[in-house]
Amino acid sequence: MNWLTPPGPVARGLRIGLLGGSFNPAHAGHLYVSEIALKRLGLDYVWWLVSPQNPLKSPSGMAPFAQRLAGARALAGRNPRLVVSSLEQTLGTTYTIDTLKALRRRFREPRFVWLMGSDNLEQFHRWQRWTDIAALMPMAVILRPGSVLAPLRAKTMQRFGRKLHLHRPPAIVMVDGRRNEASATAIRAKHAMRSEG
Repeated sequence: MNWLTPPGPVARGLRIGLLGGSFNPAHAGHLYVSEIALKRLGLDYVWWLVSPQNPLKSPSGMAPFAQRLAGARALAGRNPRLVVSSLEQTLGTTYTIDTLKALRRRFREPRFVWLMGSDNLEQFHRWQRWTDIAALMPMAVILRPGSVLAPLRAKTMQRFGRKLHLHRPPAIVMVDGRRNEASATAIRAKHAMRSEG
C-alpha cells in the first residue's frame, strides 16, 4: 500500500475528518458538515472521499464520477482545509470499511475521524461491516435538518452510543450547529423539474 499518495497533508498530530459520499452533486450541506466538524472537533483538515458508486444507491441517475469529482473540487476550492479525493477509485474499493482499513494501513500518523450527517445515521447499520467501521475509528455525526431525532432511533447509537467522545473507538460524538437544509436529493429533483418544464 506504500504507493498510495496522500490527498493532503499527513503528519503526526494532525486530526483529519473523512467525509465519504456520492457527491451527486456536491452541495452546501457537505460544506456545512465539514465546516462544523473543523470548528467543533478541532480538525486540521477534512478529506472528501468521492465514491465511484455507492453500493446502497442505484447507478441510475448517478452523474459520471469525473463530473461529481470536479463538482466537489469546485465547491471545496473555497476552503484550503477541505481536500477532495478520488482515493476509492484509486484503491478500487466499493465499501467504506475497505477504504478506511487501507487508509489506516497506509497513513499511521494522523488521527482520522469518520464524519457523517445525521441523515445517514439511521441507515448506517445497512452498510457493509458497519460495526467494524465503528470499531476502526471514532465517528462524529453532525445533526442535519429532518433527521435530528435520528440518534434516538439509530441502531448504531443503541449499540455504541454510550461513549460520546472521540477517543478510543468505538466512539461516537454528536455535533450540532446552525443547520443547513441543502441535500443532493432535493437538488436533483429540482433539476429534473426544470428539465421537464
